Amino acid sequence: MEFNGIKMPDSHFSYGADRLRQLARDVLDYAAQRGAGAAEMEVSEGVGQTVTVRRGEVETIEYNRDKGIGVTVYLGKQRGHASTTDFTPQAVRDTVDAALSIARFTAADDCAGLADEEMLAREVPDLDMWHPRDLPVERAIELAQACESAGFAVDQRLTNSEGAAVSTQGSHFIYGNSLGFLDGFPSSRHGVWCALIAGKNDEMQRDDWYETSRDAADLPDTTSVGRRAGERAVRRLGARKIATTQAPVLFEAPIAASLLGHFVSAVSGGNLYRKSSFLLDSAGTQVFAPAVNVSELPHQAKGLASAPFDEEGVATHPREVVQGGVLQGYFLGSYSARKLGLKSTGNAGGNHNLILRDTGLDFRGLLRKMSEGLLVTELLGHGINLVTGDYSRGAAGFWVEKGEIAYPVQEITIAGNLKDIFRGIVAVGNDVVRRGSRQCGSILVERMTIAGD
Repeated sequence: MEFNGIKMPDSHFSYGADRLRQLARDVLDYAAQRGAGAAEMEVSEGVGQTVTVRRGEVETIEYNRDKGIGVTVYLGKQRGHASTTDFTPQAVRDTVDAALSIARFTAADDCAGLADEEMLAREVPDLDMWHPRDLPVERAIELAQACESAGFAVDQRLTNSEGAAVSTQGSHFIYGNSLGFLDGFPSSRHGVWCALIAGKNDEMQRDDWYETSRDAADLPDTTSVGRRAGERAVRRLGARKIATTQAPVLFEAPIAASLLGHFVSAVSGGNLYRKSSFLLDSAGTQVFAPAVNVSELPHQAKGLASAPFDEEGVATHPREVVQGGVLQGYFLGSYSARKLGLKSTGNAGGNHNLILRDTGLDFRGLLRKMSEGLLVTELLGHGINLVTGDYSRGAAGFWVEKGEIAYPVQEITIAGNLKDIFRGIVAVGNDVVRRGSRQCGSILVERMTIAGD
């Protein structure tokens, strides 16, 4: 079986690509017969396996096999949506009828409708997203056990575990609309995770590590994930509070990506047209420090958020989102673009491989540049006000003196305003951690308020 020229084993999915295409055509044809002026739909199937062990014993073995059809119809400017997991002909027709019924009772919206036809993707390149893994459950158990065992071997103070997990997932989909667009692609994702607990006297500290990739061959050895988790947990022993102060803050790479996430939310169409963002009307203005450059690379081979088109079939294109700290454009789907009087940026459904460029320093170089301040390795809570930009999060990490980690700290809060944080970025490290749609190294911020004792 092939999917857009990509070879796939017949046994991997219950429904082949040809079957998904036919389901899509059936939905769109039936919607037109029932009077829909326009329609769009997505049909998908996903399969996967996750094995978790704890203290050397199997804790869970989870298999998933999911499928679904989502249908959106338009009666003029009235919109209705319905979905089903039943692929029988009658269930599919009932789903279309349900969407039409909803549309009839929905208020008209001038911005509703399919994407602009001229923006739809006409070519769908192979982005090397499909790398299935033949992983018998017995082998997955062995890998998870080896991962956890390697973590425990780091230090005798590692006394307990939240477990180690090995997962493999695959999916494929077809999106189609009544403008003639009909395409999709398969993708895979594999991961290894471990969380360990270190104890000393009455103190206990926990930390974890995980790796994920489209291709299992690109994952590091599973034992290295366990060792990393063990090392991280042990180094947190002896954590203390610090006095309230203002100082530089270095966000470690795994959590630094959350700052990019707040930025994306603030310049995404939904929050902009609702006027619920601290970055309203910010295109063309200095949002970040001049050292900050952010690219969106949707066609990156094996990228965790790569896509030749967005959720509406709009073609994606590489672009510079931030240059020299200046915002070049927003993240828009068709609806939000129309609300703002703009054009879609191919971001219906979110951003694609957002890359924050490093400024030339590795992690140790960032510590030396900071000299004295707080290295944050964990964030707690959700104290973000997207309207004002106010930022307040519980945190844990390490106090740094003379460019070296001095001791672990906990039970503190870091606070500021995202506008000031963005403009106060001093440097970005090259220690990139690739776990999702936003990728960056550690981020050094010039100054924040640190609340402790």
